[in-house]
Amino acid sequence: MNRSSLVLSLLATGLIFAGHASAAETSANPADVWASIDQLQQRMDNGALTTQALVQQFIARIAQIDQSGPMLRSVIEVNPDAAKQAAKLDKQRKGNKKRGALYGIPVLLKDNIDTVGPMLTTAGSLALADHPARRDAALVERLRKNGAVILGKANLSEWANMRSNHASSGWSARGGQARNPYVLDRNPCGSSAGSAAAVAAGLVTVAVGSETDGSIICPAASNGLVGIKPTLGLVSRTGIIPISHNQDTAGPIARTVADAAALLSVISGSDKHDPATAEADKHATDYTKYLDPNGLKGKRIGVVRALAGAEPNADRALERAIALMKAQGAIIVDPVELPHLKELGEPEMTVLLYDLKHDMNAYLATRPNLKMKTLADLIEFNKREAAREMPYFGQELFEQAQAKGPLTDAAYVQAQEKAKRLAGPEGIDAALKANQLDALLSPSWGPAFVTDPVLGDHIVSGDPTVGGASQPAAVAGYPSITVPAEYAHDLPVGIVFFGAKWSEPTLISIAYGFEQHNAPFRRPTFLDTVGGKPQYNDAP
Repeated sequence: MNRSSLVLSLLATGLIFAGHASAAETSANPADVWASIDQLQQRMDNGALTTQALVQQFIARIAQIDQSGPMLRSVIEVNPDAAKQAAKLDKQRKGNKKRGALYGIPVLLKDNIDTVGPMLTTAGSLALADHPARRDAALVERLRKNGAVILGKANLSEWANMRSNHASSGWSARGGQARNPYVLDRNPCGSSAGSAAAVAAGLVTVAVGSETDGSIICPAASNGLVGIKPTLGLVSRTGIIPISHNQDTAGPIARTVADAAALLSVISGSDKHDPATAEADKHATDYTKYLDPNGLKGKRIGVVRALAGAEPNADRALERAIALMKAQGAIIVDPVELPHLKELGEPEMTVLLYDLKHDMNAYLATRPNLKMKTLADLIEFNKREAAREMPYFGQELFEQAQAKGPLTDAAYVQAQEKAKRLAGPEGIDAALKANQLDALLSPSWGPAFVTDPVLGDHIVSGDPTVGGASQPAAVAGYPSITVPAEYAHDLPVGIVFFGAKWSEPTLISIAYGFEQHNAPFRRPTFLDTVGGKPQYNDAP
């Protein structure tokens, strides 16, 4: 039995659970694992629930659903200190009148986000599994200061899906293949696969994912969730295993817009160690102030038809969403041209490959205890450990990145300037200005594709050479938010709103207005295949 499995077993049975209050003593309710942040705070404040009991319920579900039963493999490691943290927070709750919004709320972190030991931070790779990080990532420091409980680390597409063009999303050498809780042979999408699957399956209240291009939007949409990809620089990247400083950002994944907004409010803000966040404090706010049930009224929303038309289920969801928005007073401009969509792929990939080498080497230097010092070391490790690290797909993207020169190369400088200009000022900004829009709209992705370790991901919405609906905002560094729209063949389908830099308040208001008049989150049924049989009875 490995360390994580042992911790799961002991915590699930209560043998190493700290403190005096037990789940039984606090009237543990199975509905707690599905409760919103506000609902949980109310129950904790009136004494009906403790953080200890809530953590214990989640640990038990992880053991039952993630490590056995349906075997979601969404959680790569459980925090062995979660019980101790919960006990301390419970003890301090009554005397702490300045509690943060996430006080006592369990949060799962994608396994590319640094946490000081005992948990590891590996991006799913065995290459970084020899020593934990020396300090928490900046966003983790914010979470702890706010009173959140770090429940554990989520599985992910190894190296955030930047090792091979033929990768299977949600697979990592440490965590195995994560599964979609709605239909188990379907993919949870990546790279924040575990973060999304765990939230959808009721294994944690909220999770933090990260995105370079699509890694929050796609898994959130594929698992029936809300995901926010913030403006580049709103959330610090210090202590996050990187791909590209031009596009990387962490962001919330949750079952409701309200919970996502609460999490974003906590993790946003400037960090002296991340220059991109210099203006964050001017824009970071309590995003729950923008949860307006009438948030659609009067908003001008443009439909980017060029990002639709690839998948019929996604298109049907889009049309129904448009009808709902019109009924709630939104002004729909349809269609809207988003310039340069077909021109983003080449400069983006050039930038990502250069950045991967530079940024990875810089990150590894922050963890001197690791044996791996450079991207070249990682490549050699994968070759030595090919049986464990490359059983299905290779590392051609690593090798292409390693062949790149310094960031002063003319090819890099030109590609970086072109990508930002075409996606931002001449792309999203131009479309918004030309049509006097508050936001742009498209399908997020189609229903989740079948997991295929042989051929890799099957992208079913958008052109895979373009990057789907996530690419314009990702390349520009602008915000986007996906919300569930409906279900097709028992699989979730989402829509995505995106807009100008720092427009999170507007997007959250629009998304909340849509959510309040649409069908609520639907719990997954753990079907073995589309039209198949449930593999887990999750009745309360």
